[in-house]
Amino acid sequence: MREPPVKIGALLLVAAEYTLESYGGLVSGRIPFSEYAEAEPLLLDRAVSWVEQHISDHRVMVCCRAGMGRSVSVVMAYLCCVQGMTYAEVLKLVMRRRPGAMPLPMLEEAITQVCFLREARAKDKKNLASHPTSGA
Repeated sequence: MREPPVKIGALLLVAAEYTLESYGGLVSGRIPFSEYAEAEPLLLDRAVSWVEQHISDHRVMVCCRAGMGRSVSVVMAYLCCVQGMTYAEVLKLVMRRRPGAMPLPMLEEAITQVCFLREARAKDKKNLASHPTSGA
């Protein structure tokens, strides 16, 4: 696995209370999570997909207001759903690297749902590729 670029090249804002201004050369996105609310699987799925889409070409920063809840939760979901780590492994890593982090309520359940959504999409893509529709 190659090392990520030194400079941040992609920024995902996950705080509903803020908007994002564009900066030259910086890829940016906004997926609004409410502070202290339960993790929403569909938003979490969008955020994980956004990170996955940009991480191969950029060092990605995920941020919220304090960097302790929503952004941490998105990164945890990415590590579980894309990198294949277990929730327990990710929680242990986060607590070691970001003491005081407070993942969103119901995050583990939401991550499980996101993983199911991603698996279903992958299966659908595979089925479509192996059974192309005729252009009659």
